[in-house]
Order: sequence, then structure tokens, then C-alpha cells
Amino acid sequence: MLNDVRETEIQTAELLVPNPSSFGVEMATEKLKKEKNSVIDQIPEEIIKAGGGTNHSGIHTLINSIWNKEELPEQWEGVDHFTY
Repeated sequence: MLNDVRETEIQTAELLVPNPSSFGVEMATEKLKKEKNSVIDQIPEEIIKAGGGTNHSGIHTLINSIWNKEELPEQWEGVDHFTY
């Protein structure tokens, strides 16, 4: 029976990219520049940085949810996310 087990090859057109890591979110948060993000979401970077691990954890959870579902939350519909 063990001889019948074969390694299965998965073929996909998409790159296999791992979920964003908690460490990556923390590093990105620390690199936020003053005034850069507040134009889009009206949240000053100082508030995001001041929240420390609690904010990093919440942001990481949100990013992973978006990553896994491959869609943005409904509340974000109609918002231009890429305008700086």
C-alpha cells in the first residue's frame, strides 16, 4: 500500500506567495513616513506607531484576511486606495 503513494505535483498559473508575516507588518509600520498614509485613511502614522504590538496584530489580522479572501472589505468599496 505504501508503494502506491506518490508525490502529487500541483500546477498553477499563480505564484505561490506566502501570507504576509507579522514581522513584515511590524517593519512596514515602523517605516511609515509622516503624512504619507493620512491622505488616504485619515489616520496619522504616529497613532499607528504608538499602538505598538496591539496595532501590529490587528493590522496583520486584517491584511491576512484580505490576502486569503482576495477581496477588500465592503466598507472600502469606491475608495481610491492608490491616490497619494
